[in-house]
Amino acid sequence: MRRRVREAPIARLATLTPAGRPHIVPICFVLDGDTLYSAVDAKPKSTRALVRLENIRAHTVVSVIIDHYESEWRKLWWIRLDGHAQLLEVGTQRDGALDLLIRKYRQYEATTDFGTVIAIDVRTWRAWP
Repeated sequence: MRRRVREAPIARLATLTPAGRPHIVPICFVLDGDTLYSAVDAKPKSTRALVRLENIRAHTVVSVIIDHYESEWRKLWWIRLDGHAQLLEVGTQRDGALDLLIRKYRQYEATTDFGTVIAIDVRTWRAWP
């Protein structure tokens, strides 16, 4: 039986552990100019003390890859964003980021249970094709 592949952009955040090993996780995100935001949200997790947050505290340099897959390969694309991350616990920048995320993801409209927001200052953009 063949599974249908979802035809939508997917994002993955790459961080480095304190020991320098790569750690990659899928994320929900929104772009605002040269800043990418992602929030620790209410999706099921074993803890809110996420490895990605500890990694950013140790190494602020991160990458995000956003890609789109379709069975028609002429429509494939990806973009990689490299930059420096900071963690937003409170404040107007965090509130603005959450507003943008809520507008993008209707699932977020029903919750106020947000944790840390990751703000990535994108320094380089690379794309294919």
